[in-house]
Amino acid sequence: MKRAIPVLVLSIAGLVPVWLYEPSLGTAVETAAPASTPSASSSADAGSGSTVVKGSTVQTDKGPVQVQVTFAGTKITAVKMLQQPNHPQTTAAVPKLVAETLEAQSADIDTVSGATITSDGYKESLQAAIDANAESASSSASSPSASASAESAAQTVDGTTVNTDKGPVQVQVTFEGDKIASVKMLQQPNHPQTTAAVPKLVAETLEAQSADIDTVSGATITSDGYKESLQAAIDAKG
Repeated sequence: MKRAIPVLVLSIAGLVPVWLYEPSLGTAVETAAPASTPSASSSADAGSGSTVVKGSTVQTDKGPVQVQVTFAGTKITAVKMLQQPNHPQTTAAVPKLVAETLEAQSADIDTVSGATITSDGYKESLQAAIDANAESASSSASSPSASASAESAAQTVDGTTVNTDKGPVQVQVTFEGDKIASVKMLQQPNHPQTTAAVPKLVAETLEAQSADIDTVSGATITSDGYKESLQAAIDAKG
């Protein structure tokens, strides 16, 4: 009987490591759970109200250049380089290009001295992103989300075609009653400054509800043609 007691004690002692080991399994499972957190970060970005657009990839002699632009409506709020040449002059030029973009709110910016190739690629990719955002905004404005009664009350009028030194300009205006609901370009010069100016002209029109709007700097000819065609559409609507 005396021998049985030590054997029983040793048996119990042998089980202790097994009991102590089980909680460590639970700990391992808990520490693995945070691996799913990156998706939550993406959801927060998607719900911020901003639109992120990637510009086209421009192949240059120094390497590919591509930008990613964040818009709040038509306003450029951030520019990020997705691809750029691995070169000191490029690295130094990028902050200057981004700063000029945020100030100009267009791709009509100066070339950085010593980084001409990168600057040209940057501006081309940036303009592509601006165009894509403008097209998306135009599609959203004309999407069939309005009620049937609003659609039946809408009236679309084409303005006159104004021949400018840069090319023909013509707008199409949609009215809801006497209100200008949207403006679409039917014809415009194929020029970066025109492309950058159009969203500004449309935004000013919707705010002013008339053709009495400011001329966009750097796109005077297009602005004048736009306002003339717009006024003709307003007059035709009556």
